[in-house]
Amino acid sequence: MLIAKVIGTTVATVKDEKLSGRKLLIVRPTDEAGAPAGKPFVAVDTVDAGVGDLVLTCAGSSARQTDITKDTPVDAVIMAVIDSLEVGGKTTFKKS
Repeated sequence: MLIAKVIGTTVATVKDEKLSGRKLLIVRPTDEAGAPAGKPFVAVDTVDAGVGDLVLTCAGSSARQTDITKDTPVDAVIMAVIDSLEVGGKTTFKKS
């Protein structure tokens, strides 16, 4: 799993039929404090996340294990919206 921030949306009117009705969001990996830490990628949203949310993502075959993405051609999925992060006893992120 990776921590990432939703930074945008993707619109694809022509896509595999199994992706119809699915929201595609652009996410960028972050460190535990929410600072950018990687290259952006597109992920299928399964939890109604939005731009600005800090989320948990997974990639590869694990991305096809949710009820929504089972047997679909996806490589990345958003599977949780983070409420807070605590590292070493210190809160590094708290959703406002």
